[in-house]
Amino acid sequence: MNKQERVTFVINTLNELYPTIPIPLNHKDPYTLLIAVLLSAQCTDVRVNQITPLLFAKADNPYDMIKMAVEEIKEIIRPCGLSPMKSKGILGLSHILIDKHGGEVPQSFEYLEELPAVGHKTASVVMSQAFGVPAFPVDTHIHRLMYRWNLTNGKNVVQTEKDAKRIFPEEIWNDLHLQIIWYGREYSQARGWDLEKDIITKTIGRKTVLEDYTKKYTSSK
Repeated sequence: MNKQERVTFVINTLNELYPTIPIPLNHKDPYTLLIAVLLSAQCTDVRVNQITPLLFAKADNPYDMIKMAVEEIKEIIRPCGLSPMKSKGILGLSHILIDKHGGEVPQSFEYLEELPAVGHKTASVVMSQAFGVPAFPVDTHIHRLMYRWNLTNGKNVVQTEKDAKRIFPEEIWNDLHLQIIWYGREYSQARGWDLEKDIITKTIGRKTVLEDYTKKYTSSK
């Protein structure tokens, strides 16, 4: 297959597997999504979804959040990891949302990325999932799969995002990045990967990736 054929195969396969696409992080509005995405850094979505109801029961908007002490926030979100940084970020961005944006989450990459503890990936998730703006947030799952599928040579998520935006149609970015995340979790994991179940990598995978898998599998027998 040439590159365009591989791209089409990926899109068609993912549409068959995920005709409806669940949002990984539970939320009710842009603010709760922003907080959930911030908490998901180096933490599983499952864990975040267990913790956010506890936090949002006390504060699900910036006005209530700034009434909390940073230590109180830190104690609630501790299971998500990086709690000192994340708690300061949550409190700091809540103040900024009130002071600069009328308590609303801004619909702007520039303004979102100005917020404490909010990087480009977090901003991209909020823009795409909360506001429907085309974006292609690249996490470790997408980075791993784009490389395995020989659709990027990117050594980092920045290059992988550029490649994804170049080869996939803009109108499907918001759905596709979620489909790839779900596929990576279910069929193309970093550890315990079973190539026989990973139909996309098995069909279009990078030659060196397939050879490495075969060597590892053969040597383990």
